[in-house]
Amino acid sequence: MDTTDAQPTGIKRAILGIVGAQVAIAAALIVIDLADAMPRIDPLTRQVPSGPATRPYSPDRAPTTSPDGAPSNAPMPERLEISGEGTTVTLTGQIAVGDGDRITGELATRANAGQRVETIRLNSTGGSVSDALEIGDVIRASGMSTTLEESAVCLSACPYIFAGGVARTVAQTAKLGVHQHYFGESAILPAFMAVEDVQRGQAEVMAHLARMGIGLGVMEHALRTPPEQIYMLSREELTEYSFVTE
Repeated sequence: MDTTDAQPTGIKRAILGIVGAQVAIAAALIVIDLADAMPRIDPLTRQVPSGPATRPYSPDRAPTTSPDGAPSNAPMPERLEISGEGTTVTLTGQIAVGDGDRITGELATRANAGQRVETIRLNSTGGSVSDALEIGDVIRASGMSTTLEESAVCLSACPYIFAGGVARTVAQTAKLGVHQHYFGESAILPAFMAVEDVQRGQAEVMAHLARMGIGLGVMEHALRTPPEQIYMLSREELTEYSFVTE
């Protein structure tokens, strides 16, 4: 077999492959440089192609407004922090596993000490669904109200806490958002068991919202929005689904 022509052809292919790789790397570097040159925008206020009400979701960051009026991000505590004295307290942070027992225990301790809490202010990017449901149930059973003050957020599982208020108010600049959740997802479980977990979790969420008097139409927005994004309810939708009370 004559390999005289085969060797040059193989060399040419190798050279072309190297050149092609270099071109691809150069193109990638240009894209990165252009991305770095773009102005930074608050991910919870930036519109994305999937729809005007949908934003990227980052549970560890909360949108705030800097002194010059520009949107910015602030770290969100890894678990709920309770602050304030008297009849109104504030819950701030992500909802960590175990927060249900911890927060309800703190509220009970205050009640036993004669410090009856009447209103819960919320500023949370969400987290554990089961803990949020637990806190929401306790808030309703205790006859408390919930509120989102100016610039506050209540995202992901947080609306299930918010729904527990017997009276519910949302300030004009506050944001309440929903999306899909993970329910006990595990790579070890068979696929059908994972689906059962999701369905069971969704059923618990819907039952909770129904008990709280929230319109279940909100679940359409939640189920259509992937976990890495968040659907911000408009003022009209907050009223339509009874998240705000008269």
